[in-house]
Amino acid sequence: MPLRRSLLGRLLGVSALVAACSVAATAWLAVQTTSGAIKQEQGQNLTADARIYDTLLGYAARNPTWDGVAPTVRELAEQSGRRIALTTQDRRPLADSATATTAPALPPEASAVVDPLSVDTVLAARSTEGQGTGADRIDPRAVGPFLLPAAERTGLRRTADRNAVCLNRVGIAADVVVGPSGRPRVQMVGNDPERALGTRCDSSDLDAPTRTERKALGALNELADACLKRQGRSGVRLNRDLSWGEGPIMSAPMPRPVPSEAGEAVPGPAVEPPRELTGEDDRAIASCVGTARSEQLSSYVASPALLFIGDEGGATVPGFDLSPANTAKIAGAAALVLALTVGASVLAGARLVRPLHALTGAAQRMRDGEEHASVPVAGDDEIGRLAAAFNDMSAHRARLEAQRKAMVSDVAHELRTPLSNIRGWLEAAQDGLADPDPAFVSSLLEEAVQLQHIIDDLQDLAAADAGALRLHPEPVRVAELLSQVAAAHQARAETAGVTLRVTADAPAPALYADPVRLRQAVGNLVSNAVRHTPTGGTVTLRAYGGGSGEVVIEVADTGTGIPAEDLPYVFDRFWRAEKSRNRRTGGSGLGLAIVRKLAEAHGGTASATSTEGTGSAFTLRLPAAGSAR
Repeated sequence: MPLRRSLLGRLLGVSALVAACSVAATAWLAVQTTSGAIKQEQGQNLTADARIYDTLLGYAARNPTWDGVAPTVRELAEQSGRRIALTTQDRRPLADSATATTAPALPPEASAVVDPLSVDTVLAARSTEGQGTGADRIDPRAVGPFLLPAAERTGLRRTADRNAVCLNRVGIAADVVVGPSGRPRVQMVGNDPERALGTRCDSSDLDAPTRTERKALGALNELADACLKRQGRSGVRLNRDLSWGEGPIMSAPMPRPVPSEAGEAVPGPAVEPPRELTGEDDRAIASCVGTARSEQLSSYVASPALLFIGDEGGATVPGFDLSPANTAKIAGAAALVLALTVGASVLAGARLVRPLHALTGAAQRMRDGEEHASVPVAGDDEIGRLAAAFNDMSAHRARLEAQRKAMVSDVAHELRTPLSNIRGWLEAAQDGLADPDPAFVSSLLEEAVQLQHIIDDLQDLAAADAGALRLHPEPVRVAELLSQVAAAHQARAETAGVTLRVTADAPAPALYADPVRLRQAVGNLVSNAVRHTPTGGTVTLRAYGGGSGEVVIEVADTGTGIPAEDLPYVFDRFWRAEKSRNRRTGGSGLGLAIVRKLAEAHGGTASATSTEGTGSAFTLRLPAAGSAR
């Protein structure tokens, strides 16, 4: 048999498919889980990197050099569990958290450039502590000459506190917030300054620039004007919040905010914009102001530095890379799983197929004529139960074959006896040894009737086996039917010295059956009982209602009884307790078999009980009229 059509082949195919699906599902799940974990770790690392960057950026904005940054670097490394290194732009070390005597080499690319005058907007946006940057990308903590001395901070703080208390008294929640330059400002809930316009809380003293701010603002204005003059443009006048207006041609200053936070943005006076300034002028002025700020702050902040962030061992943190080596490992693991699965399937399949081969061989031996072919039963699993069922079937087949042979022999014997008698009488008459007188004819007729009776019984059994036994059911009175059967066998019973008796304990339920076939079944039982009951014995016919809507017909005798070992075979065809098959001690052995078939044709059963030396009782259980079977 081709492997693809065998049970072993199908088992191997299914196992391989299951293994492949399992490997694929496991790999997919592992990839998804690993990818999710990597993404989560990368997100956490990016947040930590942004915090490290923001801290070092603030240090650079407040200090003109990187001297003294080492403690800050070590503290950040301890908090994050990472290696942090700072170098100049030509990669000269400034600070390194690596604890090894010989620090590992730094990667070729830096994680970021720490420059307060050119902030990395991506890292700054992810920082939870940063204060944002303007369009000029200058860190708001880089204030330079705008840093207020203590005296000015104290005075402004008193003014801000008075203004906040005044606003709180009139029902406007306000608080004082101090900026990087040390200048305080009043922040109202909702951040809506127009709410204070209708109150007596004057904040003009707080809005005016201090001496330090005027000096720094003047220097910044000169730098911006020099830049504009190089472009052939007019100069501007910068306000404290770094808004501007064109000086020589303006009747009043117009606030134009520059996205920057060198100082705190406090709204200036609102005036009509000059018609002379265009969008191109604004862009040029904003560019020059940004350049001027960078030039002014360059001496107050630390120089740009390269930031390296890696793992504790010193190497940079690798990403998830399915390299050829990793691919080979995954493929090897999958191949190993498949090999183990196929190997286990081969062993299990061989163990499963071995008893099936034995069953196939035994079935072929039975086909070739071996009467009883059995197979060993190795266990109590499905294959073991199949082998046990096969052995039972083989034994049953052997019994049926033996019964068939015995039946053929019995049929031949039963037919041979009357035919031999008829032939003998006819040959005697032909030879003149016997006269064809009435006695002679009566003997021939008796033998012919016996032969016809055997043939009729065989025909009934054949029809019952084929399911072609015709019934003509009609309502039947059971008591009357028993009386008719007893009357038909009365003469024979009297000749044998046996008493026939019909009893009725109570009216039996109505019965719907074929009266002719039912009389035949009960008659066979009565005939059998009279034959095996000695002189002086009694045969009793009784009918009564049984449980579950049944009608019970019982024929009991006081005869010799049936041995217990023979009782299971009394309804088998041609079975007789007396094996010599003497006509004087028994019939053909078909009567009880016909009784069982007729009972089953009516939807009932036939059974027998017996006590050897006491008598036997044969019982028919038939469904009552109207009961459902």
